[in-house]
Amino acid sequence: MKDNEEAVSPVIGVILMVAITVILAAVIAAFVFGLAGSQTASKTVGLNVQANGTQGFTILITGGADVPTLNQLNYTVNGVTGASLAAGPYTVGQQLINSSAFELNGKRMIITGTFKDGSTVVLFDKQF
Repeated sequence: MKDNEEAVSPVIGVILMVAITVILAAVIAAFVFGLAGSQTASKTVGLNVQANGTQGFTILITGGADVPTLNQLNYTVNGVTGASLAAGPYTVGQQLINSSAFELNGKRMIITGTFKDGSTVVLFDKQF
């Protein structure tokens, strides 16, 4: 009596090939159907923010390719949303002054920009 074990190796090979094919198909399907996430283009806007003591702050728009598409600037200080700043369109070199009676010293300020395509991006984040 002879033991015939020749069929074991081809069966394992077929199982491995099927498994690799299924994994490869899943990865390709994830990219094709957008399940892997989408990339959004970043926005470029340069801001220079200066605290005015107890009299608010000044924002200088210093440049960036996306300044013409910027519709609105909003700010929060220590998580509290402030009034919206003057609405766009904005230009390079434009200065926005907020004369609210508060001091930024020791507080965190975040400025977000809303663009014509509807996206909202954090443009400035600083602990004063």
